[in-house]
Amino acid sequence: MRKLFVTGIGTDVGKTVVSAVVTEALSADYWKPVQSGDLDNSDTDKVAALISNDRTKFWPEAYRLPLPLSPHASAASVGVAIRLDEIKLPPVTNDLLVIEGAGGLFVPLNERQTVADLVDQLDCEVLIVSRSYLGSINHTMLTVAALKARKCPILGLVFCGESTPSSESWIRDNCGLKVLFSVPWTDDVNRRWVRDVASSVRTALN
Repeated sequence: MRKLFVTGIGTDVGKTVVSAVVTEALSADYWKPVQSGDLDNSDTDKVAALISNDRTKFWPEAYRLPLPLSPHASAASVGVAIRLDEIKLPPVTNDLLVIEGAGGLFVPLNERQTVADLVDQLDCEVLIVSRSYLGSINHTMLTVAALKARKCPILGLVFCGESTPSSESWIRDNCGLKVLFSVPWTDDVNRRWVRDVASSVRTALN
């Protein structure tokens, strides 16, 4: 089974939109192991609303935490401690699984382990989502460096949102990774838009 872990250079950089595009492009299954906050409209719900194909299966979260905080803090608020050994890959029958992380690589899941440790445990290829803002070059390069230091296989980089060519070209020239595609800026992310973008990037993911 091919496992693609979608991580971001920070919070709110477009991981969920990119996860939907990749899931649709590959007709993959989708799994968000840890959901922190927004339980009435979780990332799984959001991706499910954007998928058109009839092959994707959505697997339940290992942890559903009530507050929009770092997972370790949201878990503590309800007397729970996240245990990585309790986060098991779902019994997928599809050959492809898209796994969406929570925030960036070093978001804490408990008192000592982070999302990066979960990536190690699940033994995934990683897809990095970058978005342009002041500081995004630094955050992107730190994410790349951290994954390389841990010897995690990196599929490549995706730019999401409004383009800043000067930032993107610097990252492209210096990160040592393939930039797989860019997800354009839109205020209207819907099922048709995701399907169209997925169709245009499918080749880059195979």
